[in-house]
Amino acid sequence: MLKVFSHYLPTHTLQQVLFDAVTLFAVVVAAIALQSAPSAPDWAVCLPSALAFAAIMITLNAAMGLYRPVYQRSHRQAFARVALSLVVSVPVAYVIFGLLPWAEIAPHSLQISVLILLCSLLLVRGLVNQRQAAGLFIPRVLIVGTGRDAQMVHHDLTRPLQRSVEIVGFLPVSGGERIEVDPVGVLPPGSLVDVVRNLRVDEVIVAVRERRGGVLSLRELLDCKLAGIRILDLSSFFERVQGQVRLDSLRASWLIYGDGFRQGWARTFVKRCFDLVVGTTLLILAAPIMLVTALLILIEDGAPIFYAQERVGRGGRTFRVVKFRSMRRDAEKDGKPRWATSNDDRVTRIGKIIRKLRIDELPQLFNVLAGEMSLVGPRPERPYFVDQLTQQIPFYAVRHCVKSGVTGWAQVRYQYGASVDDAAEKLQYDLYYVKNHSLILDTLVLFETVRVVLTGEGAH
Repeated sequence: MLKVFSHYLPTHTLQQVLFDAVTLFAVVVAAIALQSAPSAPDWAVCLPSALAFAAIMITLNAAMGLYRPVYQRSHRQAFARVALSLVVSVPVAYVIFGLLPWAEIAPHSLQISVLILLCSLLLVRGLVNQRQAAGLFIPRVLIVGTGRDAQMVHHDLTRPLQRSVEIVGFLPVSGGERIEVDPVGVLPPGSLVDVVRNLRVDEVIVAVRERRGGVLSLRELLDCKLAGIRILDLSSFFERVQGQVRLDSLRASWLIYGDGFRQGWARTFVKRCFDLVVGTTLLILAAPIMLVTALLILIEDGAPIFYAQERVGRGGRTFRVVKFRSMRRDAEKDGKPRWATSNDDRVTRIGKIIRKLRIDELPQLFNVLAGEMSLVGPRPERPYFVDQLTQQIPFYAVRHCVKSGVTGWAQVRYQYGASVDDAAEKLQYDLYYVKNHSLILDTLVLFETVRVVLTGEGAH
């Protein structure tokens, strides 16, 4: 994993992006050379243009999620992801091609050839198994431990279509830890340094919580680190690989002394400017959709069109969030707050559609412009549930140290939450965002939100 502006990106994913960018650049240059004959093209103009074209197209598809592995992805989701990349990329590529400095003198056949090459590359990247595509770059990983934590790490590293590492085995530690992993993968006890050297290990994941009493040799871990081997503990593993801060391995001292959780004035100022510029733009673009939605709600179930509800925001302060009304007017006639579920029978027909497409969230752009919310951040919850969750889930209040968001890291990484367990799972993603939030991560979440809405992945 590489850390880019506080956010961790898989090394093999970056390698795939770079490989595809170089490939697209090479085939565009080859197409120019072949179709410009017999006259020689002006390479001083063509090479930078071809490089810019390749960089823009690959960056666009990376932002649309083509390169991000999805756990247990179905064939429908895989097809939707490839189709989305093609639908977005072809028109954009056509426009960009027309703006290039050599477009006026290039034959029309060159433009068609470049578009065909782009489509072919996207189809190959989207349909070929990602593990095979990254096969040359798969790191060899050793898991230290044989208990429940080791089993959990192994499970997360070997999810379907997510295998980007080769697990060489499990190294037992002294102290008689119970074996809960596949016994076939358990290595004979021995020196960590020798095992790493003999098995050509690239990374060691320490899946052992108890490290006192000689259970784990810190000297051997240090020797491995000095030899260039990456060493990860459980907290670092889940943060880098899963994009979450695990509650079961979290300590208050780590929150205090660890990296991240910066709330400086500069970051606050940049985030506010980002919210105002992007929020205003989205509100203008979404105005026709919002108008049609208001009319449909009025026709089906009458007034009111909007639904205002008290939520808890930054610093525990409450505010009223505005949404399009997607439920019946008597949804909570008994006055008792209830979790909203994905198949809630209180939702109207129009409500099902606008919730599926996230249109019901658009009026919250007014909350963003008013400074009560941000475009990206932990989703605001109702005071009734906040009081309940704060008592049942440790560190739940930490999510309130930043502004709530219209969308968030948890929303694009986890399905619709409708219970305390779901809230605890989503909190782990919210804590990751609070720890690592940056303009780059905010932009990534917005692109991921578009992908989730258009492909139907993630939340429902």
